[in-house]
Amino acid sequence: MKKILGGILTLLTVACAAVAAPQVRVESGRVAGDTIGDLERFLGIPYAAPPVGQLRWRAPQPVRAWQGVRKATQHGNDCMQEPYPSDAAPLGTTPAEDCLVMNVWKPTGAKAGDNLPVLVWIYGGGNVNGGASPSVYDGESFARNGVVFVSFNWRVGRFGFFAFPELTKQNPDNGLLANYGYLDSIAALRWVQKNVAAFGGDPKQVTIYGQSAGAGQVQMLLTSPMAEGLFARAIIQSGGGAGTERPAFQGAGTGPISIEQAGVNFAKRWGIQGTGADALKQLRALTAEQVTDGIRIEAGQPNNFIGPVVDGRILTGSLVKAVDAGRAAKVPLLIGSTTADNSRIDARTLDEAFAKTFASVADRARAAYLTDPKADPAYVLREMGRDLSYNESVRYVATKLTAQGLPVYTYRFGYVANAMRQEWKEGPPHATDIPFSMNTVRAKYGDQVTSSDIAMSYMVHKYWVNFVRTGNPNGAGLPQWPAYDPRADVIMTFAPDGIPRAISDPYKARIDAVAASLGRR
Repeated sequence: MKKILGGILTLLTVACAAVAAPQVRVESGRVAGDTIGDLERFLGIPYAAPPVGQLRWRAPQPVRAWQGVRKATQHGNDCMQEPYPSDAAPLGTTPAEDCLVMNVWKPTGAKAGDNLPVLVWIYGGGNVNGGASPSVYDGESFARNGVVFVSFNWRVGRFGFFAFPELTKQNPDNGLLANYGYLDSIAALRWVQKNVAAFGGDPKQVTIYGQSAGAGQVQMLLTSPMAEGLFARAIIQSGGGAGTERPAFQGAGTGPISIEQAGVNFAKRWGIQGTGADALKQLRALTAEQVTDGIRIEAGQPNNFIGPVVDGRILTGSLVKAVDAGRAAKVPLLIGSTTADNSRIDARTLDEAFAKTFASVADRARAAYLTDPKADPAYVLREMGRDLSYNESVRYVATKLTAQGLPVYTYRFGYVANAMRQEWKEGPPHATDIPFSMNTVRAKYGDQVTSSDIAMSYMVHKYWVNFVRTGNPNGAGLPQWPAYDPRADVIMTFAPDGIPRAISDPYKARIDAVAASLGRR
């Protein structure tokens, strides 16, 4: 009798668990997620057809509807790539070509009509790495703060950016060529517009949020006519503003070549001759590993890989040029970088930098950068590169958009997690602000996380949540973050001591020199 009763109780428990699994109907069918305390999570929902076979190097195609309830409790594959050991956000799944999936976190019980704000995360990785599965990109904290959090995979490497003469000739997608990874983002945002209300989100309150190459995606979306009306706010972390102006590709040691020639060069790498239909068929028959061909951030980019290309339809040019022309999306913007961010400068020594990069304003640049005679020249050169890559363009974009009547909030992240203070002497490197804005420092640093790390993460995350809700990061209990005013030139700093402060930009003289060298301001 006890065994019978035990069996009945087990069956009832299983039945109740099955009933308790949260379900949502999206346009392609019904999905069942799981519940984690006060939030619900839906993982691996297809937003486009698998881009394999004849759909390799095609714009994302519609999902085939499914019958019944699709289980959505595990991440789908991250997009095909070669992972690298030092990735700041290690992938949680095995990469594959069949990867165009969506993930959604929401407060438990959130339903259609609740009109909650929506945040769409776009990962970085140099356009060759990255995925939505890493634990530091988890959306739980946003969902617990009343935000519907969405992340998705987009194609990277040669799967996301590729050109070939026969692709141009066949042109099945009405001229949408080369920038397939960018088209994925547009398709994902269209999916959000159609489906996020079913999760309790408001399609009119969508914030796009990206870092590094993901920030490049945000810049593209801010400037692309194809993205008009798909979002209401934007966050750019370490995206600069210069963007990509590359209708032709600078091959390594080859001089400028056409983007199609880069594809022809890649075909020859595998013994594929010609540029016609048969050559394209052979390219599509290559294995995913052959197409990847070892590309990853650490290995650099060979002369048969193009990256994003200005095509006039998907990518229309840099954010700076779009802002200058008054054609960037008119939305509130939060933008900034880290104090020890990536550094890019076409000079090997300070003397070369003053003579080449700052040629027209060399004396001004020397006065701005050589304030400490004991400073390490290599460090000063890196600081120049950071100003050129991020700090000047952040200020320029903020200045221009403010003049157009838009609220812009600028920041510089200088806090170093306690576990890394002996290693990161210059400050927090590229991407290290993500666990703080996501409030995933525990996932990143584990048992090395400290109370000061958690306190800083709480504050940064609350600013981001507030911005997603209202377009203004300010809220109760937080130091005031003023909207950018060019006359005051005040920037929000997340300082090494763990206290956010709005201060006059200490890099002003340096940024002025960079701006003067570029003929701006």
